[in-house]
Amino acid sequence: MIVDIRHNKDRKVRRKEPKSQDIYLRLLVKLYRFLARRTNSTFNQVVLKRLFMSRTNRPPLSLSRMIRKMKLPGRENKTAVVVGTITDDVRVQEVPKLKVCALRVTSRARSRILKAGGKILTFDQLALDSPKGCGTVLLSGPRKGREVYRHFGKAPGTPHSHTK
Repeated sequence: MIVDIRHNKDRKVRRKEPKSQDIYLRLLVKLYRFLARRTNSTFNQVVLKRLFMSRTNRPPLSLSRMIRKMKLPGRENKTAVVVGTITDDVRVQEVPKLKVCALRVTSRARSRILKAGGKILTFDQLALDSPKGCGTVLLSGPRKGREVYRHFGKAPGTPHSHTK
């Protein structure tokens, strides 16, 4: 008797389009799907993949974390790209001049970046500015920063448990 290969686990589970019905997000998907196909740049493929993600997988990035990541050597005069939201951080006193691209920037973060002489781009402007993602730094917020992750793990109260 010959046993064939099991095919019940062959299906690739990943999103091929966003769940959201937001027309502006879907227009961005159209644009980056084209760029991912027509350019040999992995930047566009990564941006496209992140545009498909759920909101829990597109966590917000704080202004302080973005400043810290952009201060690293070799990242001067580069554009910070965040497929998600940039939020304000009141703990930061001085905001340096930054060039930023994000799906959304909160009003306080927007005013602070612009006040420092920075620039905020949308993804369609970024596609015109650098279609292959040259001179950009892809950043993302902490995925495990959500409060729910504090409840995962060993039962609370047991030895070596850090669970809430």
